Amino acid sequence: MLKIKKITEIIGKKVYTDTGDFFGEIEESNLIENKVDGWRIKISSTMGNYLGGARGVIIPHQFVKAVGDIIIVSRSSLPLDEGDETIEQTVDLSEDAESHSAPVM
Repeated sequence: MLKIKKITEIIGKKVYTDTGDFFGEIEESNLIENKVDGWRIKISSTMGNYLGGARGVIIPHQFVKAVGDIIIVSRSSLPLDEGDETIEQTVDLSEDAESHSAPVM
């Protein structure tokens, strides 16, 4: 049975990868035509080291595997261990981004 959740119930939930690593917390959702397009996640300090110091990422909703008491995202969708660039803003992982490591202003 499909359970419907309000977006306000999702904000602040903890996010884990499908391999069990803590990734961060949901900060807000991106909506397009009343549908969830992606999630902005404030990443944990340990994961920030893998993302060149980024404070957050935007994960397209298609990479969310489960929503419940926690959120589970596909680890393969994350740009971990890519390059040595220092990123100080949110990383946009949506398909519309020109580059997967470009900061979003």
